Amino acid sequence: MECAGNGRGTRCIGPARRRCGRCGAVAYCSASHQISHWNDHKEECERLEQQMKRVDALNDLPFTFSEEATVQVCEKQETRCSFLRKRGIHFVGMWTCECSCGLSVASFEHARSKDDGWDLASTLCPCSEPSSPIKSLCSWKDYYEWRSIPLHSPIALLLHWPLTIYYATQVTGLRSFSSIISNKLIIHYLGPEKELLQLAVFGELRALFPGVQVHIELIGPAIPQHRDGEKINLCSYAHCTDADCICKSSSDNFDRSLGTVRSSAVTLQLHKGFYHDLL
Repeated sequence: MECAGNGRGTRCIGPARRRCGRCGAVAYCSASHQISHWNDHKEECERLEQQMKRVDALNDLPFTFSEEATVQVCEKQETRCSFLRKRGIHFVGMWTCECSCGLSVASFEHARSKDDGWDLASTLCPCSEPSSPIKSLCSWKDYYEWRSIPLHSPIALLLHWPLTIYYATQVTGLRSFSSIISNKLIIHYLGPEKELLQLAVFGELRALFPGVQVHIELIGPAIPQHRDGEKINLCSYAHCTDADCICKSSSDNFDRSLGTVRSSAVTLQLHKGFYHDLL
């Protein structure tokens, strides 16, 4: 977590380990940064406090992780590094941040390659259009069956980002009101960090919201300054490793531009800063 007072005149003196004593949702590197940020934070502290009281409810969300895919890790039978290494994806591509050693050296400063993919065979990942229309998805088992992927596939470790977006629309009832969504859905996504190295997985929203133009505003302090305002056009799904797979026929999987992007099922835009500062 980055210091909420970063950029307010003085440089941070270290890691942000000093949390707000009331809400616990923001952290600071020092008492001086906490004091300087209070005028901004006090307006949202009470709201964040109430939200943090319900943070344990996140563990009950159906798309937090896949128990079937990570049972050895969950039961402490093996480490996350070992789990990834056995599947040939340890410290590889989008999987880099999925273990503590990768997260410790990963940098959000570097743009991802347009060819970033799953680093898995086509039978283990959703790299192309689904073979059947989407149905109501209430669990990872539902999703894996719909996408014809075996439950031992590790893709849930990355796909919980787009699947949680899907689930949120189910909970709010938006998917029941086509007149509300129409053909465009705009989402404000706050505080992305390691997601910045896994943006290609958001291409799965093409399958989850067929016929809908999904636009996501990713807002957070972890976004590098040189990527502030960047637009990303996800024209297809993240690729598999099979050389002859149909997913290779799409050459524009991960296009970036700082100007106007052409129409696409899923577009992302990055904004550096805090949500309340951008309002």
